Amino acid sequence: MNHMPRWYPERQAPEGGAAVRVSGLTLTGPDGRVLLENAGVELRPGRVTALTGPSGCGKTTLLRAVAGVLPPGARRTAGDVDVLGHDPFALPDAELRALRRDRLAYVGQDPGSGLNPRMKVRRLLSEVAVDRSPEALRALLAEVRLPADEDLADRRPGALSGGQQRRVALARALARRPAVLLLDEPTAGLDARVRDEIGALLRHLAEQHRIAIALSCHDADLVSRLADDTVELRPRIDARPAVPTPRVPLRPSPPDKAPVLTVTGLTAAFTHRGRKVPALHGIDFTLPGGGSLGVVGASGSGKTTLMRTVVGLHRATGGTVTLDGARLPASVTRRTREQRRAIQLIPQNPLGTLNPSRTVGSAVRRPLTLHDRTSRAGRDERVLELLDQVGLPADFAARYPHELSGGQRQRASIARALAADPDILVCDEVTSALDADTAEAVMNLLDELRATRDLTLVLISHDLRLLETRTDTLLVLSEGRAVEHGPTPRLYARPTHPVTAALLGVTALAD
Repeated sequence: MNHMPRWYPERQAPEGGAAVRVSGLTLTGPDGRVLLENAGVELRPGRVTALTGPSGCGKTTLLRAVAGVLPPGARRTAGDVDVLGHDPFALPDAELRALRRDRLAYVGQDPGSGLNPRMKVRRLLSEVAVDRSPEALRALLAEVRLPADEDLADRRPGALSGGQQRRVALARALARRPAVLLLDEPTAGLDARVRDEIGALLRHLAEQHRIAIALSCHDADLVSRLADDTVELRPRIDARPAVPTPRVPLRPSPPDKAPVLTVTGLTAAFTHRGRKVPALHGIDFTLPGGGSLGVVGASGSGKTTLMRTVVGLHRATGGTVTLDGARLPASVTRRTREQRRAIQLIPQNPLGTLNPSRTVGSAVRRPLTLHDRTSRAGRDERVLELLDQVGLPADFAARYPHELSGGQRQRASIARALAADPDILVCDEVTSALDADTAEAVMNLLDELRATRDLTLVLISHDLRLLETRTDTLLVLSEGRAVEHGPTPRLYARPTHPVTAALLGVTALAD
């Protein structure tokens, strides 16, 4: 597994004792609101500890507290934190920075937002690596299951998929050879194969290099196979989960219904060293009003690039995108306001749609104002209604994105997209950061909108169970090509392409 013999220095963590000990920790915000209450955890060298619990229960806050990173204005009001013999809240700034640089690594839930968009992968790794040799950097990429070739190493974050960005962030953390590794939803947005490989890597790092690892995770199956210890956090009173609404039975869209979205021969590319590197190769699909399309494929297969190209955030190099019979300009900046309203994207990283300087209420209200979807007098009420639909209490309207957990930011991002009252909603791994109950509630809401107002839905997901029950048709991508496309029940029952069969864990049948 390890490509670098004796990669980690010895005696990074105390022998026999806890590398991290948190007891009775209570944190409050600047307004006195409790962010974390009476939390405790111990992290020991050679062991993996999983933090579980519903979205908003404080998993991210606890991990960040161990790293000595709190939301602006937050403070500790009770409890003790010991990290490798130090209290991170009492350390001078220079010593805290040295602790984070040399002995402790934290990878957040939205790792792509922490990657400098102007830096190439090679520089992102060498910037923090103990060993900056080409061999060591290639080994880091191989360790996190990324191709160690010149092409990927010379890409910038914008040319990587969400899963690839997540693995680059993990490689940056490992490059520092830490004694304590803190990971917030490290396998969210990864396909099953890569998820299991990353899980195996974490077990290897713990067992062979005696690293103390803590991760937050909603994947109960992964936790049961990976974790030595599990700490379940309970939700605070003000962070109630979404209550699943009864699922609306959906009938498949009539085959003779007029297509609302038609994609023909779509191609796209990234620029690498002054030349165009193809990313999409002649993609075709059609979606009727009220239909639902699932898009699947391994991490890096082109799923996010495809949908960003359809939405107009990535310029197509060929082909057409037609909405209600009208050809759409390749760039979103050249589309009319009504065309922009009609197709809304919920990205894998919700920080991409939430302005950090604006409250959640302001972010949700903006589409209502921009697209004039409700009267001025009714906008505040509509904001609260949208927040309630995605399981966020009314007082979250006054909060800023940094005051929310990753799952809460995802729900706020969904509410913002729904505020535009779109005809087509493109969802890129929108349930990957949500606990099971909240994910069910959000999907039931989308099903209800499909049934009541012919919302057309596109779901990018690695959750094959979700796509099997929530989509009419399936599009399978591999290396930027559509290798199979057809009704979801047929592809699940009789996949004809080896890529589809591998994703489903079955044997491909002759067409």
